[in-house]
Amino acid sequence: MSRTTAFLGLGAMGWPMAAQLARHAGETGGRALVWNRTREKADAHAREFGSEAAELPEVTGANVIFSCLPTSAEVDEVLTALAGQLRPGTVWVDCTSGRPDAARRQAAGLAASGVAFLDAPVSGGPGGAQAGTLAVMVGGDAAVLERVRGDLAFAGKVVHVGETGSGFAVKAINNTLMAVNMWAAGEGLAALARTGVDLHAALEVINAGSGRSYPTETLIPQRVLTREFPLTFQLGLLAKDAGIAAEVVQGAGASAPVLMQVAALYRAAAHTVGAEADYSAALKLVEQLNGTEIK
Repeated sequence: MSRTTAFLGLGAMGWPMAAQLARHAGETGGRALVWNRTREKADAHAREFGSEAAELPEVTGANVIFSCLPTSAEVDEVLTALAGQLRPGTVWVDCTSGRPDAARRQAAGLAASGVAFLDAPVSGGPGGAQAGTLAVMVGGDAAVLERVRGDLAFAGKVVHVGETGSGFAVKAINNTLMAVNMWAAGEGLAALARTGVDLHAALEVINAGSGRSYPTETLIPQRVLTREFPLTFQLGLLAKDAGIAAEVVQGAGASAPVLMQVAALYRAAAHTVGAEADYSAALKLVEQLNGTEIK
């Protein structure tokens, strides 16, 4: 039996994720609807990938509705717009990097209409979405996940991490760990720059040793040393994720001084450098603090 999916939000991640759903629909005889607040973007997606551009009420005909929006607040707006229109038996899969408390509230509201909810944020960046290799961390009913596992065409690895809200919690911590690595690497490289060390050579040996990380292997060489800072993920959104991680820490009554400090540093970077800059541009604040460029 063919299935219909709907994907809401065609940003840097949503665009290639929805493309994977369209490819899957083409292979299985299903339909892949796409919606974006800017209709022209949905039309462009349909022309390029064979998806179907839809108005918001039309997505209620889908078996599975995916959302990938900037924050939980935007998901709330869409849910409000669709109130009373969703069909019982539908599964809503929210790939937004959202808030655990919002996931629990949204899940409870949808359950009253017979709609199941999974918080299923992803990791792997636009490249992983284009390749269909994203890591998906899923919170909610494990049985519901099994109902839609075959629809996660953008995923390379899907892991059920716990009850509703757990997916968002893991994603926030994951992104903050990356932020910790990037900030620490930036501080270390700025110190080396002040001593006259060739940073390209320094990274070559760091990436062959125990100090390597995704930021040292990819982000800093490709974005910071080149001074390009191409926009793929906004700094303000990373600061938001670090803030969610701080809330997770506080809610758990845990001790995590490094994570808490990094959340404050990225908030400051978003204010200083600009929330709409690429997340790698956070290291411009490190450069300002050290009076040197990482290049």
